[in-house]
Amino acid sequence: MQPFTAVTGPAAPFLEPNVNTDVVIRIERLTGVPRDDLGRYAFEALRRNPEGGQGGDPAFVLDTPRFRGAPILIAGRNFGCGSSREGAVWALMGLGLRAVVAESFGDIFFNNCFQNGLLPVVLPKEAIDRLAAEATSGAPLTVDLVAREVRAPSGAVVPFAIDPQRRQALLEGLDEIGATLTREAEIAQWQARDRAARPWIWATA
Repeated sequence: MQPFTAVTGPAAPFLEPNVNTDVVIRIERLTGVPRDDLGRYAFEALRRNPEGGQGGDPAFVLDTPRFRGAPILIAGRNFGCGSSREGAVWALMGLGLRAVVAESFGDIFFNNCFQNGLLPVVLPKEAIDRLAAEATSGAPLTVDLVAREVRAPSGAVVPFAIDPQRRQALLEGLDEIGATLTREAEIAQWQARDRAARPWIWATA
C-alpha cells in the first residue's frame, strides 16, 4: 500500500449527500474490469462519457478541466453509503484521488479506505462548506496527515481527528495484514512458547 503523508492539489467539490457505492462504481464493472482500470468507470451514471477524455460531461465536477486528476474530493454527508464494495475505493483511487473530505461516511466504505491507502477526513459541515467554496477555483488545497490538518488556499488551517493506529498505518503504508507482519518476531516467539506448553494443539496428522 502506498504510504500517505500529505497531498496537495485541486480539491473537487461534490457536495451531494448520500452518494452510495453503486453510484461510485456499478456492480457489473467489478465482475469484468481489472482493478487498475476501474477509475475510468467511476461515477459513470453521472458522466456523459464514463471513459473520460475530452468528452466528459462538463456539468460533472470531476470532468471539468480544472478538476481532472484532482487528488482530493470534498464530498457531501454520508459519502460511500450503501453496499460493502471495496471496489468503490479502488475506483476513486483509479481516478487519482488520495483523500476524501466529508461531513460523514458510510461505515464500511470508511473502513475500506484505510485498507487501501485512501484517507477519509471527517470535518464539520461549516468547515466543509468553507473549503468547498475556496476550492471552486481549482486553487490547491493540502491534506496533511502528519500534521493532522487541512490547509485551505487562503491559508486557513482546519485540524482533523483520526485514530492513532490507523494514522500510523497510513503513514507507513500498511494494511491490517502488513501491520500484523511487523510483529512477526513476537508472533513466532508466542508460537514457540505455546508449542512447548501445549504440544497436542500443534500436532499434525
